Amino acid sequence: MSLAIVGWIAGPVLHAVKQGPFALRESVRVGPQALLGEVVRIHDEQIVVQVYEDTTGLRPGIEVHGDGQPLAIRLGPALLGRIFDGLLRPLSGTDSAFVQPGMRTAGALRRHFEPGVRAGERLAPGAVIGMAAAAAGEAGRAQRCLAPPDVSGIVETVMASGEYADDATVCSVRAGDGRLHELAMSHVWPVRTPRPVRRRVPTLAPLVTGQRILDCLFPVAQGGKAAIPGGFGTGKTVLLEALAKGCNADVIVYLGCGERGNEMAGVLDEFPKLTDPRSGRPLMERTVIIANTSNMPVAAREASIYCAITVAEYFRDQGLHVALMADSTSRWAEALREVSGRFGELPGEGGYPAYLSSRLADFYERAALVDTLGGDTGSVTVMGAISPPSGDFSEPVTSHTKRYVKAFWALDVKRAQARFYPAVHPLQSYAEDAREFAPWWAAQGNGQWLALRRRFLTLLDEQAQLERMARIIGKDALPPRQQLTLLCAELVNEAFLRQSAFSEIDRVCSPQRQAAMMRLLGRFVDLAEAALASGVEPERIAGIGCMRALQRMGEEIADDQLPRLAELEARLERDFAQLVPAAQATPAAAGSPTTEAPDAAHG
Repeated sequence: MSLAIVGWIAGPVLHAVKQGPFALRESVRVGPQALLGEVVRIHDEQIVVQVYEDTTGLRPGIEVHGDGQPLAIRLGPALLGRIFDGLLRPLSGTDSAFVQPGMRTAGALRRHFEPGVRAGERLAPGAVIGMAAAAAGEAGRAQRCLAPPDVSGIVETVMASGEYADDATVCSVRAGDGRLHELAMSHVWPVRTPRPVRRRVPTLAPLVTGQRILDCLFPVAQGGKAAIPGGFGTGKTVLLEALAKGCNADVIVYLGCGERGNEMAGVLDEFPKLTDPRSGRPLMERTVIIANTSNMPVAAREASIYCAITVAEYFRDQGLHVALMADSTSRWAEALREVSGRFGELPGEGGYPAYLSSRLADFYERAALVDTLGGDTGSVTVMGAISPPSGDFSEPVTSHTKRYVKAFWALDVKRAQARFYPAVHPLQSYAEDAREFAPWWAAQGNGQWLALRRRFLTLLDEQAQLERMARIIGKDALPPRQQLTLLCAELVNEAFLRQSAFSEIDRVCSPQRQAAMMRLLGRFVDLAEAALASGVEPERIAGIGCMRALQRMGEEIADDQLPRLAELEARLERDFAQLVPAAQATPAAAGSPTTEAPDAAHG
């Protein structure tokens, strides 16, 4: 074990004179409490260490011991359903209410192991060695136990079916070089090293979020990357929580990175009480929460984002689809900026270090749909919130992030202040690969999805232009065609884009219901334009009998009541059928008294 002596310390950064070999990014233990740190720079006989815990009480002369390996975390079946800090140390299920100084991982948990290999078999890297289920009397789902991606060879021994600690040896493998590897249900992997895969594959299906404005207008691919920028109070955390509850991922990894403690307390209190709509079981059974609040050591915030993506990759390697919600990457970038200042590095744009862009790229590029080493298909979809100061999307974190994501969900302050949820601005947001999902939507019963999406966005764009004009001359002074455009765009906003998080029916919307609602609104626009061409005034179109039912269909028609949407469409057809003949007959009816009255008088 390498040794160094601290000569200078300031906050989370210390300089030490080494008395043995150290490697860059090596994990170290600092002082008598063995505080966790990482070597971030080596210069001549000195090392610079970033400490991930509170350094109060440290002084020059204390010892720094190297671990001989990179900063790593233990991955295994004990992750699901638990809450951790930014270094994957447990915040629940322990005897103490606090993370003790120098603590590395949780104590071993017992799991029921069912072997999946036999002695004499050849074990490939990342292969399944067995299944781990919850111990007797505990709740939880069965999980695959994977061999580390860097271990392969011939299986020599396998433990029989039974309960074991998750870090106890259950299988031994003889590698080709003669070394014997003892494998447990869990294994250790460095957080800054992406877990290897066979290959990345293109995705043709979106991650279904249950939010209509995202799924239908700005979809993100399964295995894709999305950014959620928004100023203070625009609902970033609320939206990420809604995505965690309603998306169709198999596993949810929720990272609270540098957020306020009261917000994370709300998350930690609410999530264990939620029910998974797909299985009826607690949602926490397929969720991992990593909480690194703003009052925790700032350096640990920088490492938390890598811990979260490594956990997501581990479940991806089991053949699962994982959704990672990072709230927020701005707080992570601020930690980079603060620690960079402690290193004495020259600041770049906005005071952030010059390597901000490359660090963002390293993080987002670990999202993908892949063929795993074990022969399955899994994915990691990353959704990162951004908190730009004063809502300025030109600031460095937002502008650099836009280079690496395909979906950009911009939250608007004015829509949030108007209590419009989700407050995603339809004209500032985009999805670069939306066209690729047209076949998927056709399979969901919406072959017109791409045309309807384009039509809705065009309406909303025209609405923004006409509203500026209407504020000057008044809405009633606009030509009938432009008044109808405003009417249709407002209906799209109210009936489709607005979604009530308080409604049991409307908080999550299935793709089938989204498709039916899109078709229904598209039909309304067609009929309204035809009625206008037949001489019907926009005011009469706005007053048709089914208008309120259209506006409220999201909250009143559930996923299992789709025939009611077909009935509403039939009612829409009848209302317009009655409206158009009445409009055509009006000129003749109005003209007859004026022409026949003089004849009656002469008679």
